[in-house]
Amino acid sequence: MKDILCVVLGGGRGTRLYPLTKDRSKPAVPFAGKYRLVDIPISNSLNSGLKHIYVLTQFNSESLNKHIARTYKLDPFSKGFVEIMAAEQSMESTDWFQGTADAVRRSMKHFNDPHIKYILVLSGDQLYKMDFRSLLSFHEKKGSEITIACNPVDADHIKGFGIMCVDSDMRINNFIEKPKDESQVKGMSIEKKGKKYYLASMGIYLFNKDVLREILTYNKKADFGKEVIPDSFTNKLTHAYIYDGYWKDIGTIRTFFEENLTFTDPVPPFDLFDEQWQFFTRPRYLPPSKIEDCDLKKAIISEGCILNKCRIQHSVIGLRSRIGESSIIENSVIMGADFYQSIDDIKKDKKNGIPPVGIGKNSIIRGAIIDKNARIGERVTIRNLHNHDHFESDTHSIRDGIVIIPKNTIIPPGVTI
Repeated sequence: MKDILCVVLGGGRGTRLYPLTKDRSKPAVPFAGKYRLVDIPISNSLNSGLKHIYVLTQFNSESLNKHIARTYKLDPFSKGFVEIMAAEQSMESTDWFQGTADAVRRSMKHFNDPHIKYILVLSGDQLYKMDFRSLLSFHEKKGSEITIACNPVDADHIKGFGIMCVDSDMRINNFIEKPKDESQVKGMSIEKKGKKYYLASMGIYLFNKDVLREILTYNKKADFGKEVIPDSFTNKLTHAYIYDGYWKDIGTIRTFFEENLTFTDPVPPFDLFDEQWQFFTRPRYLPPSKIEDCDLKKAIISEGCILNKCRIQHSVIGLRSRIGESSIIENSVIMGADFYQSIDDIKKDKKNGIPPVGIGKNSIIRGAIIDKNARIGERVTIRNLHNHDHFESDTHSIRDGIVIIPKNTIIPPGVTI
């Protein structure tokens, strides 16, 4: 698999995941207690035997750059790499990347290894488990120039995706971007097990390298999904590869929140416990979690946590989380912390009226996302008491009814949100 180069798109602003993307790029957002979103496409690539991977970055890239550099150190004898390719000024252009296609276009000059025949373009914010070798096999069997991975969706979910129309050979001949209703995609359905489905683009594209270079040279449009790919159907042999497994686009706060909590289910739809298909992340060498007299139900507890006589239900508890006595956490995502405070530092903060990093005693958190390094004082209540759908303040945001405490925020004792 040395003839495929993987390109992970990691440079978008991630505005729909704000404020989680206030200080980091979307692929760097913590996920499932210990991972980051970018670990999903990179792990899929490595498990598929693809070891030549570039991650294109731009906005708020420091956290993502650090994560990639500290996590993915491949065996030098494999000649593989996972490397950051940041937006750069050149004599041709001093602009930022203007979109997904523009990012790849301006990076193409670096993809000059003559052994590379194919370029696989991946999104940095999706949840799925795919063996890309099957995608390549399909691409070669069809003699395709472009192959787009598609996931079957029913009519109720077509509004959020680009829908593909295919012929009997799976060649794509039409495309509708985010149709308003089923009437716009009439005649574009496929039948599967007696039911009608539509093929939603997953934003995963496999190109012949020379074809991609040609397309991006003569087509100056900025976005793959909305512009470049639809323009290519008529003159490039483009096929749809049907991926029938679990796939979610982590594009909104609601989706992010719900997908995190699915990992607390007895048998979640996405399996992190498969030793034959591991998901990689940064090894932190943290101690085991310390749990004293706690009531835990449907909970994920990450490494290095200290939980003291608290109640946790249907929640994800991230790395280095500290939760105080008699606190209640329900239906929430606690991202944890980047560091431990010493006992002396905690005492010093308390003297100055500053809560320590973590969640203080007798606090109640329901239906919330608590970002990293937040300091939640004692007797704090966080649970969207006024049922706001959207709200913004200096200390918290509400998106889709979910309360979000941004990274490094301090919530004084006794506050109710």
